Amino acid sequence: MPNCRELGLGNIVEIAGVPPNKPAPGCKSAIGCWGKMMEKSPGKDSTTGHWEIGGVILPRPFPVFPDGFPPALVREFERRANVKTIGNKTASGTEIIKELGAQHLKTKEIILYTSADSVWQMAAHEDLYPLERQFEICQIARDILTGEYAVARVIARPFIGPPGNFTRTAGRRDFSLKPPQDTILDLLVKKGLRPLAIGKIWDLFAGRGISNKVKTANNDEVMSAIIDFVKNDSRHALAFANLVDFDMLWGHRNDEVGFAKGLEAFDRQLGELLPLLREDDLLIITADHGCDPTHKKHTDHTREYVPLLVYGKKAKQGVDLGVRETFADVACTVGEIYGIEHSFPGKSFYREIV
Repeated sequence: MPNCRELGLGNIVEIAGVPPNKPAPGCKSAIGCWGKMMEKSPGKDSTTGHWEIGGVILPRPFPVFPDGFPPALVREFERRANVKTIGNKTASGTEIIKELGAQHLKTKEIILYTSADSVWQMAAHEDLYPLERQFEICQIARDILTGEYAVARVIARPFIGPPGNFTRTAGRRDFSLKPPQDTILDLLVKKGLRPLAIGKIWDLFAGRGISNKVKTANNDEVMSAIIDFVKNDSRHALAFANLVDFDMLWGHRNDEVGFAKGLEAFDRQLGELLPLLREDDLLIITADHGCDPTHKKHTDHTREYVPLLVYGKKAKQGVDLGVRETFADVACTVGEIYGIEHSFPGKSFYREIV
């Protein structure tokens, strides 16, 4: 990953294939700034991580249901949505479709499942349930799942194909809880600035604090949208993007090879992006949680430090930003850049890079 090495990725921790890039005799210093961040919120899910990047730290984790959802809750959902469900257990999304997909086609019962994360997921074949109907059903679930059952996300997981060859589609949609208080995105909007959401960001913030969105199906489309934003967009003050394939395709499936190839592909696209950055642009690369593909005991998210890489043509080079005590340092930094008053926890690193 030569471009990430140039930014300082190899300076954060020892990484095979990405050597350090620190000042030393005969060595070139990194062109970016580097560090790592701790998560202060309890949990290790996408919603918690993104909200903390946006400045909101949760006092308690979202509820999880390792043994499935309470039968009375499921019956109430079935009554309101006028559907029947099968499954109601913790499962891999691809595996449960293999297991129950044929039964679903026969009975029209929707496949209900969860994971180690706070999610209520429903898989349905698009021939039986068009996307709009699937989204309507998910919204009913979202309305029911409150209080002690307030899961972070209700997720539509549409699929197509015949038994033995089921394929999940890009029609996935997340129905998230709304943040309990303003994030940096909300404050940008209140100041008349326009945040752009790329990929699943709109879903994770339930549309709050977002002026426009670009829907994407994979990492390549996300990177293309970011590049297009830098080249052509003068309407939005900030773009917030999520590269979902690292989590969805490779991390949760323990696919080390796919993850490695995805990192290399991202690095190549980063090499295309960096020269396009404008004089006043600032690029921040980080993550919302871990999803370690080498973990042999499970396929769930992993709670760990996340990398922090920062680069701008007017920013300092070769600065070690150290260990940040919360992801909210990103929100504090963006707030300082735009002169926004806020009460976010954390500490801006803006003064360290200018």
